Amino acid sequence: MAKKPGYTAEDIEILEDLSPILHRPGMYTDPVNPNHALVEILDNAADEGLAGFARNVAVTLYEDGSAEVMDDGRGIPVDIHPKKKVPAVQVIFTTLHSGGKFRKTDRDAAYRIAGGLHGVGVCVSNALSRRLEVEVRRDEAIHRIVFADNGKVKEPLKQIGKVGPRETGTRVRFWPDARYFDSPQIAAADLAALMRAKAMLLPGVKFTLGIEKKGRSETQTWHFPQGIQGYFGSAVNALEPVADSFFGERYVAAQSESDSFAEGEGAMWAIAWTPEGETLTESYVNMIPTRHGGTHVSGLREGVYTAIRNFIDLHAMGQRGLKIVPEDVWSRANYVLAVKMLDPQFKGQVKNELISRDAVKLTAQMVRDPFELWLNQHVDEGKRIAELVIRQANARTRAAQKVERRKSSGVAVLPGKLTDCASEDPERNELFIVEGDSAGGSAKQARDKEFQAVLPLKGKPKNTWQDSPDTLYANKEIEAIALAIGVDHHKLTDAVDLGNLRYRKIIVLADADVDGSHIQVLLLALFFKHFPRLIQNGHVFVAQPPLFRIDVPAQGKNKPARKLYALEDQELAVLEEKLVDEGVREGAWTVSRFKGLGEMSPEQLWETTLNPDTRRVLPVGLEDGLDVSNDIFNMMMARENAWQRREWMETYGNLVEADFT
Repeated sequence: MAKKPGYTAEDIEILEDLSPILHRPGMYTDPVNPNHALVEILDNAADEGLAGFARNVAVTLYEDGSAEVMDDGRGIPVDIHPKKKVPAVQVIFTTLHSGGKFRKTDRDAAYRIAGGLHGVGVCVSNALSRRLEVEVRRDEAIHRIVFADNGKVKEPLKQIGKVGPRETGTRVRFWPDARYFDSPQIAAADLAALMRAKAMLLPGVKFTLGIEKKGRSETQTWHFPQGIQGYFGSAVNALEPVADSFFGERYVAAQSESDSFAEGEGAMWAIAWTPEGETLTESYVNMIPTRHGGTHVSGLREGVYTAIRNFIDLHAMGQRGLKIVPEDVWSRANYVLAVKMLDPQFKGQVKNELISRDAVKLTAQMVRDPFELWLNQHVDEGKRIAELVIRQANARTRAAQKVERRKSSGVAVLPGKLTDCASEDPERNELFIVEGDSAGGSAKQARDKEFQAVLPLKGKPKNTWQDSPDTLYANKEIEAIALAIGVDHHKLTDAVDLGNLRYRKIIVLADADVDGSHIQVLLLALFFKHFPRLIQNGHVFVAQPPLFRIDVPAQGKNKPARKLYALEDQELAVLEEKLVDEGVREGAWTVSRFKGLGEMSPEQLWETTLNPDTRRVLPVGLEDGLDVSNDIFNMMMARENAWQRREWMETYGNLVEADFT
């Protein structure tokens, strides 16, 4: 990446004080412990390494509970910010949505592709600390500023010494405020794993972790000159892979190379297959670990699956009647994936999961052709991988046949309105309970017929919260749901056999409006009251269809017209800001609001809501416990509790944004 020699206060852009973080810290950080607050500081140091300026990053955990991060990068700017009229380092630690990482259209920007992209970053660390010290070495001087009492300036910036012209870098030490965390202790093991991974992703940077114990420091150092190959090879070789590992790295070299992606975007990966035992699965976006995966992992899965399926077909290795599905390829795969994206979207500030839909196409496009070429250049290796995949497919098919034979002792009566899927494997199958015949028709056309079934409902389902089991099936819609899923009503205390469950995922799919939300609540009340084991075992989900579609016109030969989707107003605003950053003239795009699922074409419904690789679904669980959930449902759904609902609305109604459209 090109180095920018500047990096002054003018590079720090302000997109607000720290009070939002203090009011709702859980929105900005992980409240379990201060690790994420420390990682925000560590990410800034690592980004200096990514930009090519830092060669060493050191973290020290002290006995008093504080933590320190040091790097030998350029040093945070200390000159006066032109808009705020205070030193730039003060702006960075006290102003939300400020930083040097927003200039995405500047090809020479050092942080064009970087980790911290929300602009909240170290403000979280400062806001949730009792004290935070920053020491900057640059311009032949040492500068120091101190914050205390959750982000207030305690000691203004001042010069405290001199250094040589080549001595540059930043030191940040902070003391977490225990009031904002379940435990004030930093989890050293988690931090060590993260630093080891960052050393792998930045071969030119050495990472050191020191832990102070009884006045002495225990030190660990990670440096992988071979990068991902050294890191992955040492880890996976002990698992005895069936074939050599496949390493690859591919980025968009010029805009003309890709219609959809910017120069510098792409992926680096390592993948190998092992016959048994635990698998190694790690993914990163701009060096941020995505522990819950996301759309970039879906892209890797898609690209690898397509390449292996083509290899099996080319070499006539397939077996009659045996269908290879992605899970057959993926279940024994070990991988490390590191993606670079210009403007990634994460699920929450903690960034454990990537939700950018473009990442599926980007990763699949980068991986598929190189992997298919590698398989055909290493035929023996490819055949060993393919044989493992075929064994997995045979094992899955046999397991599904056993389940089917067990069920065949009884006669399965399915509701007439159910459009079932072809697969007989309940572990793969999904049932969409869809609002209305119109949306049901679109869903039937959009679905993958192999494993997705659709059950349309006529109007709003009945409120069954106070129905007895004897009268539950008097309602035809409720009876159809019970027949479709294959499980009878029960209580949480009952001994229930879920062996007859026909679908691993039962997904409620309703319009993204008030009526749709009401339907979701009615169906969730049904499952919670009469089929609670489905919720307890994680089989119930709520789909999140988009509310808005943004039509973006073509921008020259290499940027064709495209359609973007937003779940709600906040995401719409973020996407519109992104378009402006990309250079799209404000007002050139049009925004349409979906009045219902039936308005979507099958292609749009598949891309946004049904495709497992690009959709967003929320798992339904009992986060606050059974008693709390039961009390809430009872207050909201019971007929005799109208006065409680009124009281609740009078108390909390001002927090709800009414939807009059």
